[in-house]
Amino acid sequence: MLDLDRLDFEKGGGLVTVVAQDVATGAVLMLAHADREALERTISSGQMHYRSRTRGLWHKGATSGNTQRVVELRADCDGDAVLALVEPAGPACHTGRSSCFDAPEFAPQDVLGDLDRTIAARAAGGSDQSYTRRLLGDRNLRLKKVGEEAAELVLACADENVDRAVNETADLWYHSLVALRALGGSLAPVLDVLRERARPRG
Repeated sequence: MLDLDRLDFEKGGGLVTVVAQDVATGAVLMLAHADREALERTISSGQMHYRSRTRGLWHKGATSGNTQRVVELRADCDGDAVLALVEPAGPACHTGRSSCFDAPEFAPQDVLGDLDRTIAARAAGGSDQSYTRRLLGDRNLRLKKVGEEAAELVLACADENVDRAVNETADLWYHSLVALRALGGSLAPVLDVLRERARPRG
């Protein structure tokens, strides 16, 4: 985790700039500031805390529920800014948009991130009538569905049926993310593994 002694709080009048980025999608969510106390709270709680000259110390999402779980904090080369890689539990902006920056609400590369957040919301107490909640509450059904969707994808590929394979892939991704969430996992570490595997080997 971040070494606070590397940061130059004095340069910014006791504050450093914090850029929050969705770890799953790479979308920049918001820009805020933090002092040493806010970052200490962030590190100890695993939830983003910020410092504002008007609001003082504040826990992101404490009232709205739109929290940001910390995955990693990185200092920049000058020690006066921090990149916060987070898993958002809802919109980052007070306007209700996912990002404070003027960006489209829907981006194709964000579909998996949106799906993972929806599953997380269901796991946290969504509608008891939803299919996702049913899967999360029934281990045998979850495992059965993952097996079924994997088998159906294999058959679609064996039949060289592209359209069916595309749909079965989507089904398998969904059921896999639900099964992972039931274990306490999420999309973010899966993407970390893929990024690590994509790095050139010396």
